[in-house]
Amino acid sequence: MSGQSKVVCVTGASGYIASWLVELLLQRGYTVKATVRDPNDPKKTEHLLALEGAKERLHLFKANLLEEGSFDSVVDGCDGVFHTASPVVMIVDDPQAQLIDPALKGTMNVLRSCAKVPSVKRVVVTSSMASVAFNGKPLAPDVLVDESWFSDPVFCEKSKLWYMLSKTLAEEAAWKFAKENGIDMVTINPGWVIGPLLQPTLNLSVEEVLKLLKGDTFPNKTHRWVDVRDVAMAHIQAYELPTARGRYCLVGSILHCSETMKILHKLYPALNLPKK
Repeated sequence: MSGQSKVVCVTGASGYIASWLVELLLQRGYTVKATVRDPNDPKKTEHLLALEGAKERLHLFKANLLEEGSFDSVVDGCDGVFHTASPVVMIVDDPQAQLIDPALKGTMNVLRSCAKVPSVKRVVVTSSMASVAFNGKPLAPDVLVDESWFSDPVFCEKSKLWYMLSKTLAEEAAWKFAKENGIDMVTINPGWVIGPLLQPTLNLSVEEVLKLLKGDTFPNKTHRWVDVRDVAMAHIQAYELPTARGRYCLVGSILHCSETMKILHKLYPALNLPKK
């Protein structure tokens, strides 16, 4: 499907996944209205403005997740909306202010703006496996986790899994609002996203790989890895394919840290990597 003559909005466009999404959308001929917190911050915008097609078809807008109506003018006239904006941090002093409010209120503000615009055919929301797999059930090798799973907010709160709680509350509220207001919505629920960076700053998931490279030992845990380019393309497929419905869990490989280290050692044999 070609994006020629189609206009879409990408919220949080300077982010890791969103930057790749913007690049792929421009490659397909879309005109992209991209929101960022500060259009005058070169760290947030230079890499986007340098993309092929950006000069002709990329338009930057300032928008605030916590400000109702902030997305009204951006969404107006769009055929589709990709809502990727949400804070990704694991250690916080004030979970409500730093994670839950931006995730929940931000998602609702974007959807309220979409509900006002008849031109919007579909909304694709970037959710996470964080809103899928954290419900207290044991994740044994024989347990199949799929799109029917939802993380349990009570379990997340008791366990102080604040990021997981923020994504769960935001997605649950999004589905409720979409159904009540007739919004055609699809969610993308990726695992731990890795791959090349377009933006000049490190994000949380790539920092995790850096920790593995720099550590004396590696933790006894597994990761649900997925390539950022696959995640970005999945967003586009979720928008373009008429048959796309519901939630899509994206995981490329589930690897224990020991397996991940073997791959990293093979790719970068000169590095002194931890062996245990």
